[in-house]
Amino acid sequence: MAVITLCSASGSPGVTTTAVGLALCWPRPVLLVEADPRGTSTILSGFFQGAREYDGGLVELALSPLETSDALREVVRPLAGQATFVAGTRSYAQALGLKELWGRLSEALDNLEETGQDVIVDAGPLGFPGSPEALLSLADLTLLVTRSHLPALFAARSWTEALHRDGHAWQHPGLLLVGAGQPYTAREAGRLLGLPVVASIADDAEAAAVYHRGARAPRKFSQGPYIRSLRAAVDAIGTTVSTRRKELLREVTP
Repeated sequence: MAVITLCSASGSPGVTTTAVGLALCWPRPVLLVEADPRGTSTILSGFFQGAREYDGGLVELALSPLETSDALREVVRPLAGQATFVAGTRSYAQALGLKELWGRLSEALDNLEETGQDVIVDAGPLGFPGSPEALLSLADLTLLVTRSHLPALFAARSWTEALHRDGHAWQHPGLLLVGAGQPYTAREAGRLLGLPVVASIADDAEAAAVYHRGARAPRKFSQGPYIRSLRAAVDAIGTTVSTRRKELLREVTP
């Protein structure tokens, strides 16, 4: 079981859209946690087009008298296929009140290994009050999602420079590039930001709209470049986590 956290430096590079896409392409049961500190459940309003009402999520998890692992089971809802999700908050004010939840939730997500589930966390943009710091720092892999143009890369660099100064506050940081080659390549982006590009997602607005706002799938959607890039990203993420775990095992093995 692995916990993968996605976040962004600025703008809208498509963190939630990518998180939903990865979850629906995931080969094993996966739980998507909507932890965006801005306080909007964009999965309900976007992917589900508002057709599903908020009937439990992070707020109810935080207020539950049950142990966090038990309370988590009460707020998990089906997404599609093997994917489930926990809806985010309904307002910015609610998000600010979840500071004490993130550490407990991180531990509960680690305990999901017994159920054979992986976890994808949508942590939204960095720098907001109420940001799920524990989910960023304790994940098996924390991916900064960015586009490949210069304004996006410079915004991301302000955060990666801070990570380097802090000795990598995240356990295992990396980059997920949206639209590599527009204009900078994955190698150029990785060199500028000082982090490895773990995966790249095709910049295909029409296909991404399926996950962003529940749009009708275009022709040959499942065989198109966007889905192919998501599947390749899933494979790359899995390989990265597996490799890093083997490296950690070698470090602790006498």
